[in-house]
Amino acid sequence: MSVLRSFIAIELPTALQNAVYQACLPLRQAVDSRLIRWVPPQNLHLTLKFLGDVSPANLDLLKQMLKTEAERHEPFVVEISGLGSFPNPKRARVIWVGIQAPSVLTTLQHNIEKAAARLGYASEERPFSPHLTVGRVGQHTGPADQQKIRALLESTQIGLIGQTQVTSVCLFCSDLKPTGAVYTLLFEAPLGGTDL
Repeated sequence: MSVLRSFIAIELPTALQNAVYQACLPLRQAVDSRLIRWVPPQNLHLTLKFLGDVSPANLDLLKQMLKTEAERHEPFVVEISGLGSFPNPKRARVIWVGIQAPSVLTTLQHNIEKAAARLGYASEERPFSPHLTVGRVGQHTGPADQQKIRALLESTQIGLIGQTQVTSVCLFCSDLKPTGAVYTLLFEAPLGGTDL
């Protein structure tokens, strides 16, 4: 088995994935599909840690780390609302829908980040900013198209889409296909006090 392109994330219920997708429908209809690659609803998730290439031999270590870190944190509720872009509105590369959550989410992510670093995975330099990536702007998008995207983001309001209780964290692998990424669940670790 070759290396697995992997990440740790919080999976959303299907109904909430579909609600986010529907909330972004006006954006998708207003922008040329060559400018932005939209994320299909089944791929919407809250990334906690991108690991990159993982050797199958390291999967058991990762699963144990994830189980240990998950058990240290209680379940919590996240709300999904708002719209924005990274790195900034003038030069959008990623279109996102926001996540509002208690501090336990940041603590959980920070602890997973540190534990992954101890296993040899590179640390993320940017501060954690919880979000759902809903679209990726093409790398060759010119200034006029960037201005169009910026104006559209500024004129689009996305209120509260929904909320969900987070009861586990997941390890996924990503298989990049010509039609887009396909995510496969490798392991699910329950948060403290929950049974899966």
